[in-house]
Amino acid sequence: MKNSDRKNKLSLAILYSAIIFATLAVALVLVATAAYLLVEFGVIFEFGEMTRDIGALVWLIAGASLVLGWTISFFTSKLTLRPVNHCISEINKLAVGNLDAKIHFSFPYTSMPAFVEVEESFNKMVKELRNVELLRSDFINNFSHEFKTPIVFIAGFAKLLRHANLTEAEREEYLLAIEEESIRLSQMATNVLNMTRIENQEILTSKCEFNLSEQIRSTVLLLEEKWSKKEISFDMDFPEYMIVASEELLKEVWINLIDNAIKFSLQGGEIGISIAEHEGKLTVAISNTGSEISDEDKLRIFSKFYQADTSHATEGNGIGLAIVKKVVSLHGGEVFVESQNMKTTFFVTLHIK
Repeated sequence: MKNSDRKNKLSLAILYSAIIFATLAVALVLVATAAYLLVEFGVIFEFGEMTRDIGALVWLIAGASLVLGWTISFFTSKLTLRPVNHCISEINKLAVGNLDAKIHFSFPYTSMPAFVEVEESFNKMVKELRNVELLRSDFINNFSHEFKTPIVFIAGFAKLLRHANLTEAEREEYLLAIEEESIRLSQMATNVLNMTRIENQEILTSKCEFNLSEQIRSTVLLLEEKWSKKEISFDMDFPEYMIVASEELLKEVWINLIDNAIKFSLQGGEIGISIAEHEGKLTVAISNTGSEISDEDKLRIFSKFYQADTSHATEGNGIGLAIVKKVVSLHGGEVFVESQNMKTTFFVTLHIK
């Protein structure tokens, strides 16, 4: 990629250098030819003795070349600067929030690698910005709806609790509903705050050595209430592995991945968790049976606000996997997903030290 960038920049520099050189060369040739013809036919000597002086003739040619060169450059610059002006115009559109901006060069610029790269890079950037804006809008709408729903539930059940003729069972039911919706609100707020905190973090400052295997087992126990409701079993057969990393941040990774596996597992399904060591790296694989992730969604599920389940039949706000991606990236690791034959597996690879 770096070699390609150097070649494109070099070709662009050569192009503009060639244009400048050609402009000066054309001006010089035209003026020299004109001067030669004037001398050849004796016209130039009608202006007096000074014109017979070679030095004066040289100055005359140089001055005429300068004037003619500037004139030619002025008109040719419109052609050479056309792609630059086009870029500036589209960038200004983008700067004011117009996501319909698009760069498209015409011939002969389409045959030059540097301009082709500029066109492709700019249009790709605009496309990504458009997707992010769409996801952000969807997130705001979905989050507002999901945030409002538990508030309405809490307000409604609280209002019912004011009635004096409630049975003890009804009172207990309403209190339980208020508790569950309050926890749901808290989890949504926590996810947003975690995303903001992690997104602004560029370096790890709290690395320590800890037992990764024990951390994953503890996370499974932490989510027991969720997987026990769906009667999900776990297949966890791995030895003890120690790792040097941020214990707090990695816990967020396992919470989000295991919680996702629970949400998308079938009733009575099984979740598999394994750890493998290879060449100084640990790879954690978390798999579940259920609906598959399409190839298109695989490319987007780690993007902030993106939800593969557009029906919103399952809980979530499109933040969890973005947190996973960011945390793993901070650790210099990799995360990817495989999904086929009704089985989805997330792989997280981390350096041991």
